[in-house]
Amino acid sequence: MQIPIYQIDAFSNEIFKGNPAAVCPLNSWLDDTTLKRIAQENNLSETAYFTKEDETTFNLRWFTPEYEIDLCGHATLATAHVILNELNYKGDTVNFKTLSGLISVKKEDDFLILNLPCRPGKVSELPEIIEDSLNIQPQEIYKARDYLLVYPSEDDVKAIHPNIALLNQINLNPGGIIITAPSNDNDIDFVTRFFTPQATIFEDPATGSAHCTLVPYWAKRLNKITLNAFQHSKRTAKFKCSLDNDRVIVKGQAVTYLKGEIYLPF
Repeated sequence: MQIPIYQIDAFSNEIFKGNPAAVCPLNSWLDDTTLKRIAQENNLSETAYFTKEDETTFNLRWFTPEYEIDLCGHATLATAHVILNELNYKGDTVNFKTLSGLISVKKEDDFLILNLPCRPGKVSELPEIIEDSLNIQPQEIYKARDYLLVYPSEDDVKAIHPNIALLNQINLNPGGIIITAPSNDNDIDFVTRFFTPQATIFEDPATGSAHCTLVPYWAKRLNKITLNAFQHSKRTAKFKCSLDNDRVIVKGQAVTYLKGEIYLPF
């Protein structure tokens, strides 16, 4: 069996930036063990698989090398990029049925606009392992799927050096740890980093799903519904976001890095 595979750099218009995701179109679902083994072989933070339901709707699943995840923004953006730019799709909007409900992506000029669920965090306490692993402690702590740790300044966010060995003792499956602070740049509202304990990729370079929790927090704090964000990482990423009632809109770009085929022995 041969399966097409694309590798897309999401939340960037340049290769080697943003967040790479593998995307595999399927005629029908393979068993979960095979889907996981392909994700392990790809060794990226996410591999997305999709099947076609009708002319505008697709079924979409996301796998890390460790497990299936309930929501991935950058792999959704990457999948939409493949459908809209690589597969001769005629429309400008695709709809995905996912574990997190219906997600739509619309093409607008050179950008893709994701319509994601809003996941505001609730005030929480930090588990002792996370607290002990951080060299700088947050001012505020919230919890949705992910922990959201709020710091006073962008310099704090850049200066965080987590104890990875200690953090890897906690299992947040399928969540992670978002750290955030106001930006020093007048054109950027807030900055972020994202850690995923026990994952192959410990620090994610560009995390779309984190904005499902970040955007409602910063919209309330800054009293504005349209926000610009920057994710600090070796690859870096920029996000244009807005809050639309119980939905979070994230605007980004994507670029194709690789096209190929997977050869399965059955």
